[in-house]
Amino acid sequence: MTTEADSFPKRHARTQRFTLGAPRSFTVAPDGSRVVFLRSASGTDRANALLVLDLADCTERVAADPRALLGGAEEHLPPEERARRERSREGGAGIVGYATDAAVELASFALSGRLFTAELRAGTTRELPVAGPVVDPRPSPDGRHVAYVAGGALRVVGAAGEDDRALAEPEAEGVSYGLAEFIAAEEMGRDRGFWWAPESDRLLVARVDDTPVRRWWIADPAHPERDPHHVAFPAAGTANAEVRLFVAGLDGSRTEVGWDRERYPYLARVHWSAAGAPLLLVQTRDQRGQVFLAVDPESGGTRMVHADEDRTWLELFPGVPCWSPSGRLVRIADEGGARVLAVGERPLTGAQLHIRAVLDVGDQDVLVSASAGEEAADPEIGEVHVYRVSELGVERVSQEPGVHSAVRAGGVTVLVSATPDRPGARARVLREGDRRETGAPPAGGRRTVAVIASYAEDPKLSPRVSFTMGGARRIPCAVLMPTDYHGDTLLPVLMDPYGGPHGQRVLAAHNAHLTSQWFADQGFAVIVADGRGTPGRSPAWEKAVKDDIAAVVVQDQVDALHALAAEFPLDLGRVAVRGWSFGGYLAALAALRRPDVFHAAVVGAPVTDLRLYDTHYQERYVGHPDERPEVYRRNSVIDDEGLVDAAEPHRPMMIIHGLADDNVVVAHSLRLSSALLAAGRPHEVLPLSGVTHMTPQETVAENLLRLQVDFLKRSLA
Repeated sequence: MTTEADSFPKRHARTQRFTLGAPRSFTVAPDGSRVVFLRSASGTDRANALLVLDLADCTERVAADPRALLGGAEEHLPPEERARRERSREGGAGIVGYATDAAVELASFALSGRLFTAELRAGTTRELPVAGPVVDPRPSPDGRHVAYVAGGALRVVGAAGEDDRALAEPEAEGVSYGLAEFIAAEEMGRDRGFWWAPESDRLLVARVDDTPVRRWWIADPAHPERDPHHVAFPAAGTANAEVRLFVAGLDGSRTEVGWDRERYPYLARVHWSAAGAPLLLVQTRDQRGQVFLAVDPESGGTRMVHADEDRTWLELFPGVPCWSPSGRLVRIADEGGARVLAVGERPLTGAQLHIRAVLDVGDQDVLVSASAGEEAADPEIGEVHVYRVSELGVERVSQEPGVHSAVRAGGVTVLVSATPDRPGARARVLREGDRRETGAPPAGGRRTVAVIASYAEDPKLSPRVSFTMGGARRIPCAVLMPTDYHGDTLLPVLMDPYGGPHGQRVLAAHNAHLTSQWFADQGFAVIVADGRGTPGRSPAWEKAVKDDIAAVVVQDQVDALHALAAEFPLDLGRVAVRGWSFGGYLAALAALRRPDVFHAAVVGAPVTDLRLYDTHYQERYVGHPDERPEVYRRNSVIDDEGLVDAAEPHRPMMIIHGLADDNVVVAHSLRLSSALLAAGRPHEVLPLSGVTHMTPQETVAENLLRLQVDFLKRSLA
C-alpha cells in the first residue's frame, strides 16, 4: 500500500514527471571518442551537471558541476533566460543547455547569468569575466571564441576570456540581437538567434524589433504591491515582431541579408555548415508558401534554392533544411499524400514512412525519425522509430516496439528508447562495427558499447494499457483500466486527450501513460484518443482540422468513445473529459457542444477566445481574424451557442489556470467564466497564483491531480 507521503501525485510532482535524473541533451564527438550529456544526480535533483562518457574505457566523469561552480549560492536567472525556459517548457535547474565547438572539445553554458566554459578532454572548467547577464553562449567551430547575448547585444569573447566586445548592440528600446522572438521560440521550434560561420570568422545574427507588437500586462493578484510586467504578445491578426538578419564579422563589419520580408516575414530556419552557403527557410504569414534561400555572406544577397506551396499550410520540421556533405538540399516535404524525405529534388522515402525529423546527415545516408505511414502493413500504434535512409533503401535502426530517437557522429549513435514495458528511457551507445562479427544483416553492424546510467525514479506504477483503433476513421487510442479491475462492472469513463496539433499522446512508451493510469486506479476507464489534427500519421490527418478545428476534434473524441464501448466495459452514462492547453480547449468544447455525451469537464489553461492566441499558431489553422471573423466565431468556446441554450444540460466544469501564464493568458479562462456566469451555468474556477503555462511547483502539481479526482467523483456520482 502506497503511503500518502509516497503517493503517486507527490512522487510525480517531486520528480517532475519522473524526468529528473535521466540523461539528456547528447552530443557525440566527430571522432567518436566521447559522448557529452546532461544529468542530475538523482531522481529528485533539479540541478543538471555536464558530463562526459569516454568511449575508450566507457567511464563517466563530471565536466561541470553547477553547485561547485556557484559555491552553493542560489541560482538567479535573467528575464531573457526565464523566457527561454518557459518557451521550451524547461523545468530543470543548473546547466539546462550547452553548446560545443566543432570538435566537441570545448563546451560553453550559462549558469545564473554567468558564462562558463569546460574543456571536455582536460576536464577543466573556467568562468569567463564578461558583461552579463549571459544568455545562450556558443563557441565558434574552431573553439577560439564564444559568442553570447547580454543586454540585447550580441557579444564575443576569446575562449580564454580576453577581448570581450559587442558585435551588434540594440539601437533602441525593444530591439535585440541574437535572440529568438516569441513566435520563433514558442511556435516555430527556432530557439536561437545567431549562427557561427564554419570558418569561425563571422556570424549570422537575427535582429528583432518588437516595438510593433502589442503589449500585454501580466499581473500577480496575490501580490498587489508588485508591479505587473509587460510582454510583447503578437495576438492573432495583430503585428508581429520585425525580424532582420545580418552577417556580423569579428572584424566589426556588418552586412544585411536581403529577401522579400514583406512577402515572407517569418524567418523559420537558419543553417550554416561547411557543405554550402548559409541556408534560410522563410515563410509567408499564412504559412502556405515558403522558399529556401542560399545567402552570399559577402554581399548579403540571396538566391532561391527551392520553393513550396500548400493550400492548407506548410509544416516546419526539426533538422531541416540543411545541406548534405555533397551540397544537396535535404528537406522534409508533403508529396503525394505522404510526408517524405527528399535529398536534392528526389524523394528517398514514400508512403510506407511518415518522416518526423532529420537527426543527422552523413556522407552515405540520412538518419531520420519516423512513424509508420498510411500504407504501412503494420500500423504500429504509437511507435516512433529511427531509420537510416540512403539511395539504396531504408533500414530501421531501432528494433523493439517503442518511441526512439538518436544522436549520431563519428560512427557512434546514441539511441534513446522508451518502451511500453520499461519505465523511463534507456540511452544506449552504439558503434558501427564489423557486420560479420555481429551477425547483423548487410545494412546493420552496430554493437552496444555502453548504456548511459539513468537515476530517474521508478514510478512504482505500471500502466495497464491497450492500444487500439477506434471508429471508422481508425483513431489511435490508448485504453487504461484500473490495476485491480476484474471486469465485473461498467466503469465511469475519463477521456484524457490533448487532441490537437503537435501533441501526440498515444505513444508506445511506459511513462507516457502514468498519469492516465493513476486516474484509472481511482476507478475510471481512461481513454486517450489522438484524433484528426494530431501528428504522426499522415499530412491529411493533421490538416483535416483546417478552418474547423473545434468540430473535428470533438467529433473524433465522441467517435472513439462510442466505438470503444463495444470492446471495453464503459458506462456511457458517466463520461468526463480533462485536458490542458489545447486539451483544455477540447474539454470545454466537449462539455458545451456535446452534453449528451460528456457529463463533466476539467478545463486546464484553455484557449477560449482564439483572437487572444498568437499569430503563427492561430492563423495557420483558422486564418486571419479580420478576414475570416465567422471562422473564429465558429471555433470559439466563448461564442459557442451551447453556452446560452437553456435546453442543453448544464454540465459541471472545473476551470484551472495559472495567473502568470504568458502563453495562454488567464483572460481566456476569465472570459469563459464570465460567459458561463452570464448564461447562468454553475462552474468552478481554480486560479493558480504565480504559475505559468507549466506547473513545475511541486505542491501545485501534486494537489492539482487530487483536486481533479475529487471534482470528477463529485460530478459523476
